[in-house]
Amino acid sequence: MNKKILDHYLEFSTYTFPGLYLEKLKNDLPNNIREIGLLIRKNFIHRTTLVTGNTGTNADLRFGDTTKIPWWRQPEDDILATASAMLAELYRRNNRGFTIDREIKDKLVLTCRFTAIMMASILKSKSIPARVRAGNASYFDEGELESISTDHWINQYWNEKENRWVTIDVDGSLSLNQNFDPYDVPNGKFDFPADAWLGIRSGKLDPKHFHNASGVYGTIVVLWSLFYDFHSLMNNEIIYNHGSIYGNPKRFEKLTLQELKKIDNLALLMQNPDENFDELVKIWENEKDFRLLQGGLL
Repeated sequence: MNKKILDHYLEFSTYTFPGLYLEKLKNDLPNNIREIGLLIRKNFIHRTTLVTGNTGTNADLRFGDTTKIPWWRQPEDDILATASAMLAELYRRNNRGFTIDREIKDKLVLTCRFTAIMMASILKSKSIPARVRAGNASYFDEGELESISTDHWINQYWNEKENRWVTIDVDGSLSLNQNFDPYDVPNGKFDFPADAWLGIRSGKLDPKHFHNASGVYGTIVVLWSLFYDFHSLMNNEIIYNHGSIYGNPKRFEKLTLQELKKIDNLALLMQNPDENFDELVKIWENEKDFRLLQGGLL
């Protein structure tokens, strides 16, 4: 692998930088990938688990007894957007920080993006190249949405010994409905948005297969993930309510043929982000419509 690329994924972003906690992540946490992932899962609880309580995947209380979560606790995605913010709040609630036996009342209520942000932060702190990836996954128990691929965020880390990127799903590691190793996700299990976008554009994939947790289905869901993933590849793991102007529903309906071809080209490059790294960086540095964001207070 090109050293320039690995160095890029060793760099911290605004979101993955652990701030004053860097040395703690580097020296106090385990070095084993699975142990790191389990530690994160023991300190975070997903908002859907908070809502469903001790049912479904949590019927055996693998995530803890949700009746012990304060009634006023709400999802914290909007206020803990960075690794440093998450870490500060972990230590505020329990000065031991990451601990395998954290009481459920003190866990952070965060979704997959934040789990991936934290995993990347820890790995980078330990000098392991890592990146956050956004896309969709169909390997969860979604009830009536069982055949749907829902929006999801995961990680890849560089395994120097095996000379390859290893895809891992820390957030989903305790709730898969399929039999595979979440710490070495096989090719084809995770729906990377570049493949999904081009599959839809060529008529090979049904856009209705793709779902977003906000309740939206279709091609626009994949477009959102495509830009989340592009920004993540460039070390800018944007929050959910920020995105390209093309992701605005009214704007999306009026995409021109030229704009669609421009997005197609981005997706083609993202199918092989390492081989096309220089081209992706060139787009990142020059294509305003792909880099500048809308949403929130922007």
